[in-house]
Amino acid sequence: MTSSDSAQTPAGVPAKAPAKAPAKDPWDLPDVSGLVVGVLGGTGPQGKGLAYRLAQAGQKVIIGSRAADRAQAAAGELGHDVEGADNAETARRSDIVIVAVPWDGHGRTLESLREELAGKLVVDCVNPLGFDKQGAYALRPEEGSAAQQAAALLPDSRVTAAFHHLSAVLLQDAEIAEIDTDVMVLGEDRADVEIVQALAGRIPGMRGIFAGRLRNAHQVESLVANLISVNRRYKAHAGLRLTDV
Repeated sequence: MTSSDSAQTPAGVPAKAPAKAPAKDPWDLPDVSGLVVGVLGGTGPQGKGLAYRLAQAGQKVIIGSRAADRAQAAAGELGHDVEGADNAETARRSDIVIVAVPWDGHGRTLESLREELAGKLVVDCVNPLGFDKQGAYALRPEEGSAAQQAAALLPDSRVTAAFHHLSAVLLQDAEIAEIDTDVMVLGEDRADVEIVQALAGRIPGMRGIFAGRLRNAHQVESLVANLISVNRRYKAHAGLRLTDV
């Protein structure tokens, strides 16, 4: 034993275990203001509303469609320097890609963009729903959820799930300054989830909250059927707020 060892740990006194690093603050989220966000299905109500809110908050946004001219026309309506392109170009040029396509085209769209989406952070907000005379009801994809289907079809992408419970009507209403709601974010990698949480937080009134891994996405997607029932009964545009968080 050296003299310095002896001074630090006297004979018979056990050495102290190294101090643990303090727990990370769950609200310490990254700066995402410089990331380019692409929205597949950006000409539909949900995608267009998200594109509008994110662009209004200062995010660079590209909306995608199967037809570039349709996307460009929608982008011109939104303003805020939103650009329009076909889905493949939108995926290539974006850092984060939000999937807001109709459920019946979800699998085909993602499969066709596997190469363009490789290495990208993909945010799936699609809700597999059916409708009959009794209203909306949840569908269960073979993979378990739309997000899990996306993960299976995009093995080289980083798939998360978020933005399921937002009212397209409120998102597109320019008279509404804040969207008073929480966004449940699911994913396998905590760093990716935090990026999506931070992106949600760019929209005034919103919070992004970690809500588990992708295996829990089915019940989050399914809850939209309940919100549709709420909205029909109360003539509302209901969202979610999580208490004590």
